[in-house]
Amino acid sequence: MDFEYFHFKSIPDTKIMDGIIQLHNEIFGESEDLAGRMVEKPKLRIDVAIDNKKVVGYKIGYAHKRDQFYSWLGGVDAEYRNKGIASKLMEQQHQHLIENGYKAVQTQTKNKWRNMLILNIKSGFDIIGTYTDNEGEPKIILEKKLIN
Repeated sequence: MDFEYFHFKSIPDTKIMDGIIQLHNEIFGESEDLAGRMVEKPKLRIDVAIDNKKVVGYKIGYAHKRDQFYSWLGGVDAEYRNKGIASKLMEQQHQHLIENGYKAVQTQTKNKWRNMLILNIKSGFDIIGTYTDNEGEPKIILEKKLIN
């Protein structure tokens, strides 16, 4: 399958944003004013995968520190998993970060999101810590050093 990949430095048009929110809700169960939260993020970067005008994957991140990026949210439609979409979105994001002088990318995940945890580790992330979130669930903090 050939998918189209796009990136945005601000909130995309309504059709794409609605697709991101719909997919986010399917995966995580809620959006909690996702668009509003995105507007607040510095140097926002949104990567999306589209199949026949449908958003089938997304990756959202933002500048965390001057030379560190935080890969915040992402997911792939259940029907499109294991087709390399998450890997391609991550690859695009990391290439952008390297080109823009970032030294590291950090992310967090939960143990229940095993596929994301495994992809992060296979992609060069190291586990640098853990903590328990407000819902009492353990969170895993990962970081990858970027080579310029």
